[in-house]
Amino acid sequence: MGEKLSYKKLIEGDIPPWVRRYIKQTGKTINTFDMIRDNETILLSVSGGKDSLALALALALRRKWLPINYNLKAVMINWIEHPISDSAKDKLYEFFESLDIDFTIFDEPQYSPSFKGEFNCYLCSRNRRRILFNYAKENNLKIIALGHHLDDLVETTLINTCFRGNFSTMLPVQEFFKSTLFIIRPMIEVHEKVLIRLAENYNLPVVKPVCPYDATNIRSRLKPIISSLAHIDKLTREHVFKAHDFSQKINR
Repeated sequence: MGEKLSYKKLIEGDIPPWVRRYIKQTGKTINTFDMIRDNETILLSVSGGKDSLALALALALRRKWLPINYNLKAVMINWIEHPISDSAKDKLYEFFESLDIDFTIFDEPQYSPSFKGEFNCYLCSRNRRRILFNYAKENNLKIIALGHHLDDLVETTLINTCFRGNFSTMLPVQEFFKSTLFIIRPMIEVHEKVLIRLAENYNLPVVKPVCPYDATNIRSRLKPIISSLAHIDKLTREHVFKAHDFSQKINR
């Protein structure tokens, strides 16, 4: 691989066709499920990984092309037990400033006392969601955007089907608290490989916080299985997406 380009080239308008296709696919999903409307404020949940940074980039660039406008705010939860470095923080602040997105980092404990000594991926996710929901409520924000992609949807489908006996998955739009809060997933039809390519080619300031289960959780073990299925039929992921009837699910 040659020298990495700066993401600032994309912000300046030097956008190659494959990146433009990615942004348009994200926009198509937003329109299909009525995720974002004029003058709304969207709260981006930032992990520091490639997915949330790619989502921020797509939403920021996309609004330059639209006849409507929406505001973007971003928050990152920095676990006290596994903090990111000051230099990583500086790069993230620079990235979001370049995108004209208000960005805040919160230092929070990863291990809540309510866990009573237990800890797993579900509890970590629940703790993160609690913090996000509280922030959204305190700031009167009704839409939280998450960086889940098509591979995440397929993995969730297999987890629920094979290990829980329930054919279900994450939703493009998910309602909470009697429609006072919505989670949206604008990249839910985007392949993970596109996001990997974007992060690698444009030197996104990716920072991966320490996760004790990162290499051993079920999702990481399912990835090669899904890849094998895609060698048989390259549209495997799309077929799984279409197998879910989202038309009857909550949309806005």
